[in-house]
Amino acid sequence: MSPRADILDRFGDRVRELRKASGLSQEAFADKCGLDRTYISGIERGKRNVALVNIAVIARALDVSISQLTAGL
Repeated sequence: MSPRADILDRFGDRVRELRKASGLSQEAFADKCGLDRTYISGIERGKRNVALVNIAVIARALDVSISQLTAGL
């Protein structure tokens, strides 16, 4: 696995973990973020290289800091 794919997979896993801990479906989370559900799905599957702006949006929707969102990556 390439380093790029590994970081995308780990970020996606972290987003999924925090989303589920918040009790949100992908659809509800996508609505809260103002992003498309298929985009969130792609992030969680490690298929999307997320822009920094969207990382901030995701962190805000999860009520965590960017550093908390990316901890351990």
